Amino acid sequence: MSFFAVIMAGGVGKRFWPRSRRATPKQLLNIAGDESMLRMTVDRLKQITASEQILIVTNSDQEEGIRREIPEIPEANIIIEPEGKNTAPAIGLAAVIVQSRDPDGVMGVFPADHHIGDLTAFKTYIEQGISVARDMMGLVTFGVIPTRPATGYGYIQYHERAKDDEPVFAVKAFAEKPDYQTARMFLKSGDFLWNSGMFVWHVDTIMKSFQDHLPELWDSLENIKGAIGKPVWNSVLTVEWATLRSISIDYGIMEKAQNVYVVKVDFNWNDVGSWDAVHEMHDKDENGNVSQGDVIYHGANNNLVSAQGKIVALVGVNDLVVIDTDDALLIIHRGETERIKEVVDGLEKEKRDSLL
Repeated sequence: MSFFAVIMAGGVGKRFWPRSRRATPKQLLNIAGDESMLRMTVDRLKQITASEQILIVTNSDQEEGIRREIPEIPEANIIIEPEGKNTAPAIGLAAVIVQSRDPDGVMGVFPADHHIGDLTAFKTYIEQGISVARDMMGLVTFGVIPTRPATGYGYIQYHERAKDDEPVFAVKAFAEKPDYQTARMFLKSGDFLWNSGMFVWHVDTIMKSFQDHLPELWDSLENIKGAIGKPVWNSVLTVEWATLRSISIDYGIMEKAQNVYVVKVDFNWNDVGSWDAVHEMHDKDENGNVSQGDVIYHGANNNLVSAQGKIVALVGVNDLVVIDTDDALLIIHRGETERIKEVVDGLEKEKRDSLL
């Protein structure tokens, strides 16, 4: 039985503007370290499977950058969505391609923009998930032991242990991103985990789940599967894709299915969802500042600065995020960086494409 790793790399990363752009989104940037987040994701997965069995789902804007960044991935393994329709259609598209290559294959789904500290533990947990997917024909997700009452993550509630010798549990419920008081209750209860957005399942299991819970999507996926390797591929994909509704895999399948298990993982994990997360995860100087580039501080504390091509000096200011690029400068308070999306949405409405 072969294992296929599917990387979801279609996001734009609006919250990382002005560095993240349509053609160079956050997963192609070295936000979390010396290499791009996509490169780090691929290298993690190469511990588990061969490059030939790593697939990347993305869009036409990012295709060229991804091929340049990850040249070892076969050309046919870069899957281009005609349009972003959330995670369920994207995962379904990858599933039919995997199924056409190996009907007995197991596939994993991994975001392109996560930071994971312990690679040995990552490999162990994913292999445990593969075992559950193979032996129990379950839908497997991975829940991170929470370290604080985070409001930016979804949560997974678990109950009885499913395997005696491994941290695998039956899932009781999924919870959306909570408010702070609810998040505190989740932590106090002791049976909630952060939802990592990583999954593993046998390809037949996930296709059966599409058929049971999203039958219209399953119909389209079957039509798409029939066009694989044929001259009509692009036209069939385009026509079928236009009919699909946008829906997440969590809402469309995971919250409804009965055969769902969670592997309880214990490693340093961050979904790197905002500039605030970058400040949180990086080493800081004695005044709590995080710097990328040539930065000078005088009486400035707890700031994040990314400077490109020029010196940036902060004097007497605290708790700021300052992102400097050739054509844009962002200055925002830490704790407010979710609002950067509002700026990008405004630029889209004004059709200022050169800044997108």
